[in-house]
Amino acid sequence: MRFNGLTANDTTAGDLPAPEFSALTAAAIHAMEELKAVDIRQIDVRDRTSITDLIVIASGTSSRHVKAIADEVLKQAKAIGAVPLGVEGEREGEWVLVDLGDLIVHVMLPRVREFYGLERLWSLAEEARQGNQDAS
Repeated sequence: MRFNGLTANDTTAGDLPAPEFSALTAAAIHAMEELKAVDIRQIDVRDRTSITDLIVIASGTSSRHVKAIADEVLKQAKAIGAVPLGVEGEREGEWVLVDLGDLIVHVMLPRVREFYGLERLWSLAEEARQGNQDAS
């Protein structure tokens, strides 16, 4: 399985525990692909925040689909020994956040995803950070 150049057997840059992180990322993305999540994107935020290392964002076609995708991510993560730190939004099913520590997964309805624009938010944060470095 390969997603944006990352497979379960690849190592990652930085000080991450590569095998565990790669396996967790691969398991989460595999779960999303299995349930036909739409527009899966990953954002490496290691140099932008201390909250997490990677954010994965995907869309579901309905509230039921969003919940099912998030449930499958949880199931696959637990199957490889990951302990979820929290899950938010399952009841409503418009936006479910699965916190796996070094990996945070957002599964959203397309209209919610467009409204909150997480990809845009994180790209603006990167632009601001680079602008601050250039000014120094």
